[in-house]
Amino acid sequence: MDIDLIFKIAAVGIIVSILNQVLVRSGREEQATMTTLAGLVVVLMILVQEIADLFDLVKRLFDF
Repeated sequence: MDIDLIFKIAAVGIIVSILNQVLVRSGREEQATMTTLAGLVVVLMILVQEIADLFDLVKRLFDF
């Protein structure tokens, strides 16, 4: 596992939390919730891609 993956996920989390706080303090709770959900989707897409790469590696390793 690459350390860059952890940094990517952390960066998305920091950006989403800052945006969430700014939107909540300005009275836009619905948009803050949507921003949080969008951040979650981005992180899940990153993780799904990494899991797909892992399965491809295992497949190549065992020559299936």
